[in-house]
Amino acid sequence: MAKSGKGAGKSLVRANLAIHQPPTGTTTTPGALMRRFGFEFNPAQLSLTQRTQWNATPTAAVRKAAKPQFMGAEPREMTLEVFLDSSTKPGGNTVLKKVESLLSCCEVTAESLAADQPSPPWVVFEWGSFSTARFTAYVASVEASYTLFGTTGVPIRATCQVHLVEIPGPTRGQNPTSGALTAQRVHRVVAGDSLQSLAWREYGSAGAWRAIAEANGIDDPSRLPTGTELMLPASEEVPH
Repeated sequence: MAKSGKGAGKSLVRANLAIHQPPTGTTTTPGALMRRFGFEFNPAQLSLTQRTQWNATPTAAVRKAAKPQFMGAEPREMTLEVFLDSSTKPGGNTVLKKVESLLSCCEVTAESLAADQPSPPWVVFEWGSFSTARFTAYVASVEASYTLFGTTGVPIRATCQVHLVEIPGPTRGQNPTSGALTAQRVHRVVAGDSLQSLAWREYGSAGAWRAIAEANGIDDPSRLPTGTELMLPASEEVPH
């Protein structure tokens, strides 16, 4: 963990985890801010993962395999380490409370239950101008290791591994004001098109192909003749 001297305390930008209420409805904008989890020590390192999905069909007894088909990008994932230490005040329970605060990010909020849309909080990791690591996410797991205890058995030092998974927002290139497509449109199928690739291009999710199939009465998504005109539903009409 990166530790700073007293002289750098005022100028050091601290990382924090903004913990929000999950939104209601179909929006991907986090709800009201519940609290901020401030880092006592900035992470010495964090890992970011981005994967893509490709579909390759094996071809028997043929030297050249079929061209792989891009199915879409998976959500980003980030793992970071949180170091907690209150050994200078061994009689306090600061470490215990902070660990409990992280663990509660995996628990359903009372507000979401009341709205009949149960969900744990949504979070945003923030660290100054490090924009690559800033995205809306849910906490997939928290692993806490207590490494030092006070005389009463209360933990006074701990290390937590926090795993975040991105909650994808609007596709890049969409209307920056509304954050979504606002009208239906017609697409003429060209060679190489598939419902999955169209869904990814239009809605940012290959899984939305079913909405296109239902809107056009398509029973067999593998048969998509070139030149066919497809009606693409507005983003608001596509379940997320």
